[in-house]
Amino acid sequence: MKTKTLLFISTILLFTSCAVIRPGEAGVKMTLGKFSGDVATQGTIFYNPITSKVIKESTQTNNIKLILNLPSKEGLSVKSEISILYRLEQNKIPSVLENLGRDYESIITSVFRSASSDVCAQFFAKDMHSGMRATIEEEIKSKMKVNLEKQADGIQLIAVLMKSIQLPRGLANSIERKLQAEQDAMRMEFVIQQEKLEADRKIINAKGERDAQKILSEGLTKEIIKIRSIEAFNKLSESNNSKIIITDGKTPFLIETEE
Repeated sequence: MKTKTLLFISTILLFTSCAVIRPGEAGVKMTLGKFSGDVATQGTIFYNPITSKVIKESTQTNNIKLILNLPSKEGLSVKSEISILYRLEQNKIPSVLENLGRDYESIITSVFRSASSDVCAQFFAKDMHSGMRATIEEEIKSKMKVNLEKQADGIQLIAVLMKSIQLPRGLANSIERKLQAEQDAMRMEFVIQQEKLEADRKIINAKGERDAQKILSEGLTKEIIKIRSIEAFNKLSESNNSKIIITDGKTPFLIETEE
């Protein structure tokens, strides 16, 4: 009976002193409140449940989502949905847990709030809604990285993404009107340019016709007209149809007659 009891207790202790580390996780053994420097991945860790326990953390990319009102240079409040992408560096997980504890995401959030306030206050609200957004995101990320490294090394920031920017209604309407005015101005400039090109084309055509007429009039001398008249008489004489030709000796006037 005692043997069975001991076997049963041993079996329970065996299973309760075993931790399974799955893919995408890392395990750190903590004994009497002190973290081990060894980090285990994908396997089984045996430990003494009386004095030790295994802390498991994700090594995959994690996403912290926030909705914040960010300050702008002109003192406006811009509402934005934020995503902070980060991952824990596997070999430095014990350092992160020792310095920040398991609630390190709240530290990341606090660091972001401070960094975003400092950075966004240097930009106008419209910049957060334009091509400057990528610059703002990168500056926030850089400032966060510096602040986090002061507290604990081992959190790798991948990206800070500002999504769903909502400008104050008055400013949004103002920007829309400005964009519309710019589009109208570009459209009008295009129309003016097209009309100018059309006017230039007409001027060129008119000039060409004028030059052609001038050249033609200058080329029609009396001698050329006489030669053309003789050529016309010759062609008429070769025709089998009967015709009446009225002429003053210089130019013919032709009247066809039916046979």
